[in-house]
Amino acid sequence: MQSLTKKRPTDVARFVGSARKLRELRRYAATLGLTESQNSIPWREAFPEFIGNEVETMLSGYRHREGLTQVELSRATGIPQRHISEMENGKRIIGKESARKLGAALNCDYRTLL
Repeated sequence: MQSLTKKRPTDVARFVGSARKLRELRRYAATLGLTESQNSIPWREAFPEFIGNEVETMLSGYRHREGLTQVELSRATGIPQRHISEMENGKRIIGKESARKLGAALNCDYRTLL
């Protein structure tokens, strides 16, 4: 007879906010018996190949998160697809106006793309 070998799923939550609100959230979580994971490492240690091109990686990541192709993002922002490709490959800087358009289309804060 076969036995179950699959591990039970672990729920993970990540929050973004002010330092004061995050401290308040940690205190509340502790009262519920929740603990913070101690076995995580910073992403820069896990992926050193991305150091120096964080913005390009984030642009591509946001686009994939939203399930968009470069062509679809181009249509949504009015930025030529070629320019989006160059931005993702670090060959073109992302200006403030382009960052605002991209941020609105990708549901993210445009400042993370600067």
